[in-house]
Amino acid sequence: MDISLTNSATRKKERFTPLDPDNVRMYVCGPTVYDRAHLGNARPVVVFDVLYRLLRHVYGPEHVTYVRNFTDVDDKINARAAESGRAIGEITAETTQWFLDDMKELGALKPSIRNGADHERAMPRATQYITQMVAMIEALIDKGHAYAAEGHVLFAVDSWKDGYGRLSGRSVDDMIAGARVEVAPYKRNPMDFVLWKPSSVDLPGWESPWGRGRPGWHIECSAMAEALLGKTFDIHGGGNDLMFPHHENEIAQSCCANGTERMAQVWLHNEMLQVEGKKMSKSLGNFFTVRDLLDAAVSGEVIRFVMLSTHYRKPMDWTEKKRIEAQKELGKWHRMKGNAKPGAVPSGVLDALCDDLNTPGAIAELRKLANSGDIPGLLAGMEVMGIKTVSDDMLSLIQQGEREALEHAKTLFTAARSTAKERKDFSDVDRLKAILTAAGVEVRVSKQGVELIPREGFDPSKLEDLQ
Repeated sequence: MDISLTNSATRKKERFTPLDPDNVRMYVCGPTVYDRAHLGNARPVVVFDVLYRLLRHVYGPEHVTYVRNFTDVDDKINARAAESGRAIGEITAETTQWFLDDMKELGALKPSIRNGADHERAMPRATQYITQMVAMIEALIDKGHAYAAEGHVLFAVDSWKDGYGRLSGRSVDDMIAGARVEVAPYKRNPMDFVLWKPSSVDLPGWESPWGRGRPGWHIECSAMAEALLGKTFDIHGGGNDLMFPHHENEIAQSCCANGTERMAQVWLHNEMLQVEGKKMSKSLGNFFTVRDLLDAAVSGEVIRFVMLSTHYRKPMDWTEKKRIEAQKELGKWHRMKGNAKPGAVPSGVLDALCDDLNTPGAIAELRKLANSGDIPGLLAGMEVMGIKTVSDDMLSLIQQGEREALEHAKTLFTAARSTAKERKDFSDVDRLKAILTAAGVEVRVSKQGVELIPREGFDPSKLEDLQ
């Protein structure tokens, strides 16, 4: 089964051919752990979780390695510790667990090393790989690609001028002309970026040949990726906001230190997320975390479904309308499930996913399966996309919605029956009864009043416009 992916490095959709089919390797940039993950942080997790599931399906779980890091040494973390008075380790441990808990709610599998079980090593913390970072920086200095200055070590962009900028499609001269870069007297070139910087006694730091300090952000991913996946691997992913400078700098460091032409065979980038057509920001009042939605009774499978309804290379717009529609559709599929078990994954779903991870196309195939009554195929298609039919929390919401729909219908039917008796015209009663019957509701009328009984196949969505 052929998989095609749009490679950001070539700007083309290409047939994916792993370097080693027995060990398909993927690295995705993970979070900086100082706060709750917002909705935009969750999009790459969901996107690359689907790709991970697809790779496991095609090559076998024991032949796929997926690494996603945690950045647990960073100036944002230091600032949060300073403003809160809490220990840095306490903050990073807490927020790391928050992230894992929230992503689990979205149905994301934990990254793993080949056998599908070595999760801890597949989710490296930057602070666990300081030794490897120092070694990589030393190699860059030895090869003339980096230099030490005033306690800092910087990558010399001019030393790799022919390679730097290929991913983002910018020349070094253009980048210098339009760059917002840190101006520092110890830089030889404005575009040179920090590999190592000094730490004061109140900040995290490690001993190095250049004094006590801490790594720059970019070197962290280069060192962890090499240590766990090798000098060259198959797929590197992340949000398109990371393409420059983070991924560009990763490539420069890794290729120059390792003497390779490329770091990853394929670079994948997902587009950004908006809320109701606007960029998510606290100033607009439309900024919220994954936990905010979960606490507001928006289930993880609904969040996932909405995200996968848009292709990863297109901007994704979170709207309340999409949330409602996703909840209704998943509820409908749940009611169809009965005692059915997943069958073989339908070819239509796999074909869509293999075509540049076309999740909207795969969801369209799921709808066809639901409409045709192929429930085993529907469940298998959902499973390979990581979509649960329903969680316990969502089931409670569905049941509550069904009860509310029935109570509303009962009120309308009782009122219509009372009016009909007065006017001797039962046409409206007959109309309502026909709608209820079509929705799978048995209507019983007695001296005690009206009783509405949902039967097998009950579809409350057919009662939504009941008037």
